[in-house]
Amino acid sequence: MKKVPVLYLSIFLIGLVVDQVVKAWARGRFAIGESLALPWPGVFELTLTYNKGIAFGMFQGAGVLFVPVALGMAGYATWMCWRSPQQTGLAIWGLGMLAGGAIGNLIDRVWLGKVTDMFWLRAINFPVFNIADALITVGAILIGVHMVFEAKPEATPQEKPITNT
Repeated sequence: MKKVPVLYLSIFLIGLVVDQVVKAWARGRFAIGESLALPWPGVFELTLTYNKGIAFGMFQGAGVLFVPVALGMAGYATWMCWRSPQQTGLAIWGLGMLAGGAIGNLIDRVWLGKVTDMFWLRAINFPVFNIADALITVGAILIGVHMVFEAKPEATPQEKPITNT
């Protein structure tokens, strides 16, 4: 039986814990809509919002319908690491981040019925996001980079040369 790489599980668990701790801090520190002009006033600030949809506020009110998607993402990432424990570091980092972010937002959806967001790139009025969103985004980018630059096609059996004898 193959083992899921320790690095994958570590990235997954650390990402999940950091996401949940930061969300709990934001819910305890801020009133909804309250902002703190830190760490970079006018550019990058903290503000508490809730999202009942998915990334960037899409599909408002339908976030619960994406529970199977989050479970599928995390399950697929774990399966990929279990199936191919020789994955490169880039792939393992991407898969761990993807799974940690998916489960982080899933916990909010199931527990609160909405996702807690707190990071706001005010300078460009980017939708407020959280650690889990960042993990999913960066994880997907890392997996894409892995697929383009590091993934090798599976070896196919060599055909026997034809000889005239």
